[in-house]
Amino acid sequence: MAYKCFASCAFGLESVTASELKKLGYSDVITRDARVYFCADEASIAKANIRLRSADRVYIEIARFDAESFDALFEGVRAVELERYIPKDAQFIVNADSVKSRLFSVSDIQSICKKAAATRLMEKYHTSVLHETGQRYDIHIKILGDTVSVCLNTSGPGLNRRGYRAANVQAPIRETLAAGLVLLTGWKDGDFCDPMCGSGTIAIEAAMIGANIAPGLNRAFDAEKWRMFENEWRKEREAARQNITAPRDVYASDIDKKALSAAAKNADNAGVSIKLYHADVRDFSRDHCIVLTNPPYAERMGDRQSVHRLYRDMGEALARADKKFIITADDEFERYFGKRAAKKRKLYNGNIRCTLYQYF
Repeated sequence: MAYKCFASCAFGLESVTASELKKLGYSDVITRDARVYFCADEASIAKANIRLRSADRVYIEIARFDAESFDALFEGVRAVELERYIPKDAQFIVNADSVKSRLFSVSDIQSICKKAAATRLMEKYHTSVLHETGQRYDIHIKILGDTVSVCLNTSGPGLNRRGYRAANVQAPIRETLAAGLVLLTGWKDGDFCDPMCGSGTIAIEAAMIGANIAPGLNRAFDAEKWRMFENEWRKEREAARQNITAPRDVYASDIDKKALSAAAKNADNAGVSIKLYHADVRDFSRDHCIVLTNPPYAERMGDRQSVHRLYRDMGEALARADKKFIITADDEFERYFGKRAAKKRKLYNGNIRCTLYQYF
């Protein structure tokens, strides 16, 4: 069966996620704000969950309608053929988000839609009680303006939950964003370096990309246990394993030994090999490489004066690298780094608005 699906992603990564989907063979790929729509059957939904690197979740959009009031919202959800997807004994939850809508109370949206969904399912299954003892189904209500999208979250927890990050340091970068940044560098050959690696997320994602290791190989997804799927997940995992290639050289360093210890543990959990070094970014001397790093910024950690000194020193130390990609929330980065970026891209690291400064 064909489904209308979309992959949610961070603002600014839509083109990256769209490119991933096209390379994986999906059709009708259309980008929207923080969403990339595509068509998929059951096997393709499993494939998207297992292999997409920059997406946050994969949803099936099962209905769309307009609602300007909570009464209209209730009736709209009640009219959706949820019984086609959700069995009688399902444990179903309702999550929601609302953007630029007069229906702005997320808690009210969730409560009303849960009641509407339960009413529909009780009517169709001819029961007065839903025991909710079966598999988990996450109904996600997405409201943009007056338009309501009723979706099923096939992923469950976000796709950033790769399962390898057991050890953390302060202000880690999200795995899906890190992977998206690596893809934006266009890295295909040569050395890849992160001279301020923290707990190693960027380097680990690069190593996984370099060896074509699917990010979802070692985690579970909600839709694996849904009645509409059979053996697709096992088949897609096996196909992904067959596509793993020889690793490429990824280097990572940090001045903090605790951070390096965390990076080593996480890399081991991810099943990748990274060349880790204890070093200050000011001593960076490698040339003919691609540098991608997420340095400290005063909004997250450190005081502004010391961070700006660091940026000055980085500008000198990284001068020999072929390409440099630096993500930071500091709007004054170029001034202290000492050079204007060839290209800039607005992104979000969690809820923090950032810029990816690109030097070629």
